[in-house]
Amino acid sequence: MDFTSLGYLKVAAASPVVSIGDPVANTGEIVRQSQLLADEGVSLAVFPELCLSGYSAEDLFFSDTLLNGVEHALIELCQKNPLPLLVVGLPWRLSDGRLLNCAAVISNGQVLGFVPKSTQPNYGEFYDLRWFTPGAKINETLVHSQLGTFPIRVDQLFNLDGHLIGIEICEDLWTPEPPGAKASLAGASIVLNLSASNELIAKADYRRELVRMASATQLCAYIYSSAGCWESSKDIVFGGHCLIAENGQLLAQSERFRMESHATVAEIDTAVLQHDRARNVSFVHAPRPRAYRINTSPAACLPLTELTRDYPKHPFVPADEAEFEARAQEIMAIQSTGLARRMRAAHCDDLVLGLSGGLDSTLAFLVCLDALTKLDLPFTQLHALTLPGPGTGSQTLSNARELAREAGVDLHEISIEAAVAQHLQDLDHGGEHDIVFENAQARERTQILFNYANKVGGLVVGTGDLSELALGWCTFNADHMASYNVNASVPKTMMAYLVRWYAAHRAEKGFSTVLQAVLQTPISPELIPSDDLDIGQQTEEIVGPYELHDFFLFHYLRNGATPTKIFHLATRCFADSYDPATIVKWLRQFFTRFFSQQFKRTTLPPGPKVGSVSLSPRGDWRMPDEASAEQMLVEIDQLLNT
Repeated sequence: MDFTSLGYLKVAAASPVVSIGDPVANTGEIVRQSQLLADEGVSLAVFPELCLSGYSAEDLFFSDTLLNGVEHALIELCQKNPLPLLVVGLPWRLSDGRLLNCAAVISNGQVLGFVPKSTQPNYGEFYDLRWFTPGAKINETLVHSQLGTFPIRVDQLFNLDGHLIGIEICEDLWTPEPPGAKASLAGASIVLNLSASNELIAKADYRRELVRMASATQLCAYIYSSAGCWESSKDIVFGGHCLIAENGQLLAQSERFRMESHATVAEIDTAVLQHDRARNVSFVHAPRPRAYRINTSPAACLPLTELTRDYPKHPFVPADEAEFEARAQEIMAIQSTGLARRMRAAHCDDLVLGLSGGLDSTLAFLVCLDALTKLDLPFTQLHALTLPGPGTGSQTLSNARELAREAGVDLHEISIEAAVAQHLQDLDHGGEHDIVFENAQARERTQILFNYANKVGGLVVGTGDLSELALGWCTFNADHMASYNVNASVPKTMMAYLVRWYAAHRAEKGFSTVLQAVLQTPISPELIPSDDLDIGQQTEEIVGPYELHDFFLFHYLRNGATPTKIFHLATRCFADSYDPATIVKWLRQFFTRFFSQQFKRTTLPPGPKVGSVSLSPRGDWRMPDEASAEQMLVEIDQLLNT
């Protein structure tokens, strides 16, 4: 598998050992480091500002010897560059005498263009205007006997195998209107920054946030390379900070203050960036700058046969315990605040909840308690109903009873056995355990909940989660329906973590014990009787593992990934749990159900959005009920043959 076909590009931010004023030595080190990166499969590498001459050369920039040495060094670098695209910093004097601080873009033995630094800092420890002319308005064409003919201007992009790349230099990033932002609006999905940023207390944190937020606001990958320790001179110390960010996420960064050449390498995903840009109307509708010149590299990206980038098995759940604790509190606060506001809008103080003793209804139960607390209402305003039927197991019924007892909530137990039997008899049903048998129970329960809500003047609180909505694992106009569904955008993998967190951090000992019992209970709709009165159906045996479906859902909805890309990511992440054939089986199930069950999502009741993935027909996901999954399924059926 060549992952470049899925939109991946292996990139590097390099910081070499620099000899100030010695272009020959600097070129040798850059070539040596570039060869190592090429051997590693890197297709694009960026080196620091003025690294061919040294950023700290000061008045040596006026020296013909240094400038001539840089010119010869650039010629040699073009000849020896092993990378598809190499970007280095250098000083360059125009024929009219103006000196520019430039980024040279090199590919396949030639210079594609120079991008001059727009903003020259001239405050504090910096006095770049002593040597360099601001490049924002430069528009020149260089004709050189050995380097060829190429443009020198800010408004140009570089095309590497379909990836458009923009460039800014150091101070440009710190300005109110960074050139990189304009380059992004002109089409660049990758922005490079060649920098010589000195180290001060806490400056690294600020720099890191600048890079991360630049990638977020511009919906791009941002690759930042800064001058290393050997550029340090007089009062200024450099640390060689290298950073790679993608749409607000810091993918990699270097350790600072290293005395040797080093590089930070990562695989960026430009397919995700294009997907995010297409969906972000604010980005799409932003005014564009004048048309940028595009220079195309004659070189192709190096094959990327292995992906080292880490993806979590459970993308909805933070891996860091401290982060998850904060996230759990926030999620439940969003859920309970939404429900409390809904209660006030409906002028009601009562909630009606079907408490099955399973995972989803347990989380909804906890949210109801929080909502009542917010409104200073007693827990007696929560009417918990458990509605045992032909398929109800002893474990879940026990869970429901214990949950209500520990929370001090009245539990109303209403058997639906007789009502379902009568209903099936009225339909002349033969007693088979078919879809009619199952859905009759689900609809009977929903009828009771809504009629009970009419009796007490309350709201029916829904319990179904995001994963079930994605698969359509709910009965239309039954558990599919509620006055307000607090779990509508919480995926199944997150449900378990939230209940576990509540048990560990908020519940008293007895209550925590019951919550742990709920977590140990297999997930089931409990619609088919079992001989031993235990759970007769296990959902994951029917529709597949929820951890896989949540993985598929995240990458399809959040990242716009194709089935092929999802498959390859899943085989990497779940290599120790599922073989490729099993992943293909459940991936096919996911897309089959996701498309065929859209009609249920079209008529969903309201519920709070808590994360970046939502299936609300009023919000993030609007899809025709009639859409076909055929193209997806054909692609999936070919996966094991490629």
